[in-house]
Amino acid sequence: MNNNNPDPHSQKPMHMLSLMSPFTHFWILVVIFRLVVWLYSLISYLPYLMLRSSDSQSFSECSRRVKARSISGHPSGPYRDVRALRALTTCIQPGMNTLDRVFESSVCRNPHLDCLGTRELLSEEDETQEDGRVFKKVILGEYRWMSYDQVYKEVRAFGSGLAALEQKPLKNIAIFCETRAEWIIAAQACFMYNFPLVTLYSTLGGPAIAHGLNEAEVSHIITSKELLETKLKNILLEVPRLQHIIVVDDKLKSGSEYPRGISVHSMAAVKRLGAHPENVSRQRRPPCASDVAVIMYTSGSTGVPKGVMISHSNIIAGITGVAERIPNLGEDDTYIGYLPLAHVLELSAEMVCLAHGCRIGYSSPQTLADQSTKIKKGSKGDISVLRPTLMAAVPEIMDRIYKNVMLKVEEMSVFQRTLFLLAYNYKMEQLAMGYSTPLCDRLVFRKVRALLGGRLRVLLSGGAPLSAATQRFMNICFCCPVGQGYGLTETCGAGTISQLWDYSTGRVGAPLVCCEVQLKDWIEGGYRSTDRPCPRGEILVGGPNVTMGYYKNKEKNTEDFFVDKKGQRWFCTGDIGEFHGDGCLKIIDRKKDLVKLQAGEYVSLGKVEAVLKNCALVDNICAYANSEESYVIGFVVPNQKQLLALAKRKCVRGLWEELCNNPVIEEEVLKVITETALTAQLERFEIPQKIRLSVEPWTPETGLVTDAFKLKRKELKTHYQNDIERMYGAK
Repeated sequence: MNNNNPDPHSQKPMHMLSLMSPFTHFWILVVIFRLVVWLYSLISYLPYLMLRSSDSQSFSECSRRVKARSISGHPSGPYRDVRALRALTTCIQPGMNTLDRVFESSVCRNPHLDCLGTRELLSEEDETQEDGRVFKKVILGEYRWMSYDQVYKEVRAFGSGLAALEQKPLKNIAIFCETRAEWIIAAQACFMYNFPLVTLYSTLGGPAIAHGLNEAEVSHIITSKELLETKLKNILLEVPRLQHIIVVDDKLKSGSEYPRGISVHSMAAVKRLGAHPENVSRQRRPPCASDVAVIMYTSGSTGVPKGVMISHSNIIAGITGVAERIPNLGEDDTYIGYLPLAHVLELSAEMVCLAHGCRIGYSSPQTLADQSTKIKKGSKGDISVLRPTLMAAVPEIMDRIYKNVMLKVEEMSVFQRTLFLLAYNYKMEQLAMGYSTPLCDRLVFRKVRALLGGRLRVLLSGGAPLSAATQRFMNICFCCPVGQGYGLTETCGAGTISQLWDYSTGRVGAPLVCCEVQLKDWIEGGYRSTDRPCPRGEILVGGPNVTMGYYKNKEKNTEDFFVDKKGQRWFCTGDIGEFHGDGCLKIIDRKKDLVKLQAGEYVSLGKVEAVLKNCALVDNICAYANSEESYVIGFVVPNQKQLLALAKRKCVRGLWEELCNNPVIEEEVLKVITETALTAQLERFEIPQKIRLSVEPWTPETGLVTDAFKLKRKELKTHYQNDIERMYGAK
């Protein structure tokens, strides 16, 4: 969704911070820095040449390699990874075509290795803020680990207990729970006993939860004590088929509070029931590859959540493709799990880890970092304690990290800031030439890298487009490659992932070995496979990872899925992409984001938002356009620190809400946004002419963004309807 040149040689140095030191001092510093770097490069270059194997290649040499080709020879494709030109890959190991077999194989190989870890809660207390609000803060201890063998025994006992509670094979069971070890134990039990697992986001509202449970005809649900009390309890009368609620926490309230006919059990009690000899000896019905493993209800950027039916073979094909892009994956790796497990990105990542003997330590957005909202000041966040080697993130989180670090850089002394920028630009040059920079990494970027634990070797980004500035920053400052990927729930999260040695930006890489990608002409939008220099069109994904379709939604299935003459399933994504000469894909638009203005110009709202998110004043933005009007408007979540600084410069005083509603501040923010847009070479008709500043941030809890922080345009339009009418001049 950004227009950055994918060639790393064309990337410009960082000039976003003004260097205020005297010219002489600055020049001396530059000379000293360059001299040290030159001496280090001279000393290390000869050993580098001697130790480098004859067949090894630098990053720049690898990035020029062709990664995928059109197997038809036509520019529309389909395109496949060069290692999968003859056939697509369907499984990690031959015969391992169901999730229970994959997990059992991993347990047999790694019975005593750490598998799932949770931090010990030492204390919890209320902390009163200056404005009178009270926040709950926690102090957490070390991670406590369960081995693969222990997890397997818990999985067997829980699955057996569910069967004893009359949960039947091939009959849907729901999980409505936060990301935690119990989630994955429950899921593996359902996979093992062939109970199709209906997943629901913990941030969904009551009507959406009731819709999913009723549509899936669920009689058993797995949840947490908090979600039961705050959300599920309020809709129990609307879900008449529900009979059993299994709570993953130990301490429960009496069952008299719940409607008659509903039994509430703790997870521990269900496991004890499953461990009874008569239940252990009961024969289970294992799943087939074609059986439904998960019905995943999407958080949905538009309308009512849709349930996507995902088979065992779909998930295994997807995780096979993802795993192929992560080199040396194995028992030495630690993954931090904090994204919603009801999202295909997190579920796929954890399934990859469990299949390869990695360990998974659990966290949450509220306890992830030392500065996270629930971590008591002075104590450590989860990432500092766990020190993961693998991490998945959505761009919204990475953008926040980028902006927070750059704000700290601005607060540095002139000397420190100058050194940081020199090192940053030097490392960018070296990466473009294919060389590493161990001296800069150790002297300059060590503290920045420590923000994510200091051991991170792979960072996977998905769920939405990642800006070039953020991707470049993560590559340089965190000293690890960022694999930007593209996939959807309908394709098991698999589609493309960039190679870890490819440091180009703005692209999502080549197709995975489990699927192929084709471009379909979209005449109305002006995208054709015959376009020069790059073929363009709607992205279609085909392969064994393409799911079985939407649950009880024939009309939408016919619209979005099809089977070709060879019997392969395809999904029509609605996203617009272009293929570059090396076989890498770039997402350039989305059908639903394209709006035709009154004068006939087409505006890509997603493109506008991707550009303006790079503005320091903007934490989030939604561009909006009406076809009956001649200009674009925008809703902006401002960065609090930057906006307060702007207000101080303009001598505007007031509380946060007053500042956001102040016409002077609104006008000043619009000026800064316009400058950012012009610098990024947006067309005049693409630049918002009027904006509305939002007092509150958009979170999944507000219902204005999905759990992957994608904008819910319909809900945002409803929320800001009065402002839309005002900005378009309605009476």
